[in-house]
Amino acid sequence: MKATCPEDLLAFVPVAIGFPPESSVVLLSVEGERPFHARIDLPDDESDVDDVVDALLRPARLHRISKVVLVVYDDDTAVADETAWSLHERFTAAGIDVFEVLRVHDGHYFAVLPGRRPEAYRGIPFEAGHHPFAVESVFDGRVTHSSREALAATLARDPVAAEAVADLLSDAEPLSPAGIRPLITGHAESRFPTPPGAVAALAVSLAQPELRDEAWRWLGRESAKAYVEFWSSMVRRTPEELVPGPASVLAFTAWLAGEGALAWCAVDRARAVDPEHSLAGLVAEMLMSATSPELWEVLAQPAAEPAEGAA
Repeated sequence: MKATCPEDLLAFVPVAIGFPPESSVVLLSVEGERPFHARIDLPDDESDVDDVVDALLRPARLHRISKVVLVVYDDDTAVADETAWSLHERFTAAGIDVFEVLRVHDGHYFAVLPGRRPEAYRGIPFEAGHHPFAVESVFDGRVTHSSREALAATLARDPVAAEAVADLLSDAEPLSPAGIRPLITGHAESRFPTPPGAVAALAVSLAQPELRDEAWRWLGRESAKAYVEFWSSMVRRTPEELVPGPASVLAFTAWLAGEGALAWCAVDRARAVDPEHSLAGLVAEMLMSATSPELWEVLAQPAAEPAEGAA
């Protein structure tokens, strides 16, 4: 998708993020060594603006981003204005070219930087929902939710299904390490819902870190996409006390598949039950640092076999 005007940039944001932001700051990398896009909540108080700027500037410097677009989503408040100008000042001082800074509210965008056309400071209406970028994303199979809350709701507990699984937990035995991957792949590729007994067995197994790792360490970037819905269903159907296991595996799978917003929602589900969960914490660190899933392909490569006859 190639943006040529502010309307294009603003239509791209919900496609890239997964939902139309509200009370947020969005960073779009235009040029850089390892580009990424990010969203963070707008602070409630001016005293917290520096924390938001630091959270975006740190990964931008880490990945040698050279040009960005920054969009602040909020009405005309002192916090929004302070955030916009602080972002511009700090990124520029760091040697990062700020191509544009916009503020968005109520279907209008407003210029922040000087030198723009006069009407841009009064607000220019735009429509993102019917933009060609939105249409293209639908054809590509990308789902744009109405809000972050709507995205998080896709992982909410299914009371009936979770109760059916809970009834079987007392008889559920952890799987063997060798049995976890076949169970996952078999049911993920099936056209039928995973039986409650299989959900119970997998949920009990994922409570053990060494077994939980067998559920995700074999994934690749392309294969991860096929397992996002499977793990989302597991999170919805797992009794609350065992949710951190499948939620953290979903977080990793979603990150690997390039669905950062869903990964954050899964991290939140895991941490709501276990704030110190190790895998959820690892994924949170990767998201905060904008770590690219491309790196996993390098890390996951098996060690090369020694050449024949080598000592």
